Amino acid sequence: MLQPFLRSLFVALALYAAGASAAVRVGEPAPDFAGVDTRGKTHRLADFRGKTVVLEWTNHDCPYVRKHYGAGNMQAQQREAAARGAVWLSVISSAPGEQGHVAPAEADRLTRSREAAPHAVLLDPEGRIGRAYGAKTTPHMYIIDETGRLVYMGGIDSVTTADPADIAQATQYVRIALQERAAGKPISAPVTRPYGCSVKY
Repeated sequence: MLQPFLRSLFVALALYAAGASAAVRVGEPAPDFAGVDTRGKTHRLADFRGKTVVLEWTNHDCPYVRKHYGAGNMQAQQREAAARGAVWLSVISSAPGEQGHVAPAEADRLTRSREAAPHAVLLDPEGRIGRAYGAKTTPHMYIIDETGRLVYMGGIDSVTTADPADIAQATQYVRIALQERAAGKPISAPVTRPYGCSVKY
């Protein structure tokens, strides 16, 4: 009696996992969204058609996020992307009461204190944008091309630690992907492993 139940449970969990991992796929249209930033302005993905868009899931209390912001790596890549005409959106999907949840003023204070340079910080406390993209970690990175097609998803780099000293030896996946696109080349690693803290939905 128990065996059929366990088999059914296993199948259900496998289907759920498959659905969760198939939230978005490289080469397919990226899910459209409407996200409100820290100033109360609504940003829709469709508004940026014709531009490259970078989505960065973030949580200021996560040691993996602190690794990249503390070393200036994330800010440098935000500025490099902007110099290429890309739109960089930082997304906070932490739910109220969870680690990383911030009010708009606090998010702006963090941006100033870290000298960060995103186009906007989107507040996603209900997790709608995060779940639409299947964002699992902070940071979790996505690149969307000018036609609205997802062309990269995964980690910011290849060394999955929280140690800033490891940044120098890492392959910088997002930076390289944007450089390859600017040169008219296909992205050499369009899907990589994201790492960091779990998104606090």
